[in-house]
Amino acid sequence: MNPALVCIPTYNERENIEAIVQAVLETDPRVDILIVDDNSPDGTGQLADGLAAQDSRVRVLHREKKEGLGRAYLAAFRWALAEQYTYILEMDADFSHDPRYLPGILDAAEAGADLVLGSRYVTGGGTVNWGVGRQLISRGGSLYARSILGVGIQDLTGGFKCFHRRVLEAIDLDSVKSTGYAFQIELTYRTLRKGFTVREVPIVFEDRRVGHSKMSKKIFAEALTMVWKLRLTV
Repeated sequence: MNPALVCIPTYNERENIEAIVQAVLETDPRVDILIVDDNSPDGTGQLADGLAAQDSRVRVLHREKKEGLGRAYLAAFRWALAEQYTYILEMDADFSHDPRYLPGILDAAEAGADLVLGSRYVTGGGTVNWGVGRQLISRGGSLYARSILGVGIQDLTGGFKCFHRRVLEAIDLDSVKSTGYAFQIELTYRTLRKGFTVREVPIVFEDRRVGHSKMSKKIFAEALTMVWKLRLTV
C-alpha cells in the first residue's frame, strides 16, 4: 500500500495552491498530495494540473461544480482508498493549517491512532489572528456539539486530521450527509461510534493568509442542526 495522502480541496485558491503544495512536499517525504478542485473559475484547477505535471507526488481530481467541502472530501476519500493509501489526511489550502504539523499528525497515526485530530483546544494548541467574536463562536460551537453528542473531543470542528484507511472503510461514506463544516463533526462522531481510537494533537490555527473565508450563515446553521440529526440517527 501507499503511505499517506494529503487531500486539499480547492475553490478559487489560485493565490495559495503553489505555495501550499511546495510546503507540504518539503515538510514530509512520506506524503503525496491530491488536489480536489471544484471547477474553480479563477483557474486553480489548471494551475494544479501544471503542478502535477512537474511532480509525480501531486495528483488532481477535477469535479464539475462546487458542492461543498464534504462532497469534495468524500470524493477524495474514495479516490485514496481505490489507490491503496494507508493514511488519508485532510488539510486546507490557505495555510490556516500549517504544514509543519504534518509530521507530528502522521507520527501519531503510525503509532496506532485510528483518527488523529489537529486540535486548537488541547494544551499547546491555539489560534492566531482571531477576534474575540470568532473565538467565542468556535469554542462555543465545539462545546455545543460535545454536549449534544456526549463525546470528550475538545476540537470537533477542526479540519486538519488524519484517518487510517480502516476507518473510512468502516464508515458508510454514502450515508454521510453534511456538506459544510458540519462534515468535520459528522466524520469524527461516526469514527467514535464505530469504536475507533481518536487522538488530539495540538496545533496553532492561523487565519488564512490570502483570499476570503468560505464560512457562511448557511454553513453555520447546518452545523447547528446536524449535531441533533447525528445524535438521533447514528
